[in-house]
Amino acid sequence: MPSPLLISQQLLTLMGTRLFVHHQDRVPSDSAILVVSNHRSFMDAPLLMAAIDRSIRFACHHYMGQVPVLREFVTRLGCFPLDAPDQRQQMFFHQATQLLQTRQAVGVFPEGAQPMVQLTRPDDVGDFQRGFAHLALRAPITDLAILPVAIASHAESTTSPFPLKLLSWFDPSEPLFNQAGWHPMVVYEHVDVLIGRPIWITDTQRQRYRGKQARTVVSNLTSRCQTEIDYLLRHSFSA
Repeated sequence: MPSPLLISQQLLTLMGTRLFVHHQDRVPSDSAILVVSNHRSFMDAPLLMAAIDRSIRFACHHYMGQVPVLREFVTRLGCFPLDAPDQRQQMFFHQATQLLQTRQAVGVFPEGAQPMVQLTRPDDVGDFQRGFAHLALRAPITDLAILPVAIASHAESTTSPFPLKLLSWFDPSEPLFNQAGWHPMVVYEHVDVLIGRPIWITDTQRQRYRGKQARTVVSNLTSRCQTEIDYLLRHSFSA
């Protein structure tokens, strides 16, 4: 069976996407990495794998593991759908930690599903959820880096293939699906992927996380990643 990286490269070729990668030398070569990126398209996971030239195990929305054809696609890409809400966080931490302990790359889209179901501008980034920061600080791994990456689409096409309410059949727990309108599908034609400076998790941060400064260290780490991605996007669109 082809690797997720090869499938990703073949998909981009099939779609005719022109991909330009910046700062690829920043990708850590021999360590566990947590890839954090902005998110607007179903193409983001394959795009990031092709950009860093490495298979990435992405956490994806619960409904993607419930829709038959979609489930096969994301599984072949190496993604792991999140569980239903009552067990989602615990299972995410468990699966992601196991992958990182074997020095694999794990990918997270901390904006969540919002920009996938409500079309946003290519230079907009929503507020980041903090789950990835908790994961990085909890994982018992000595050489773990968070790698912020910006996806900057300079030419794209958009269709609306199905109504949002269709997804509520597969995941009724998601309020974003319980609204009128159609699900946008963004296809990149010309896209820059800008790799940020890796953020290495330190023993000091982990010690603070286990104490009274836990909320502060999580907030600072989340903000640092979002700021880096914002900066990279501005640089791409101003160049």
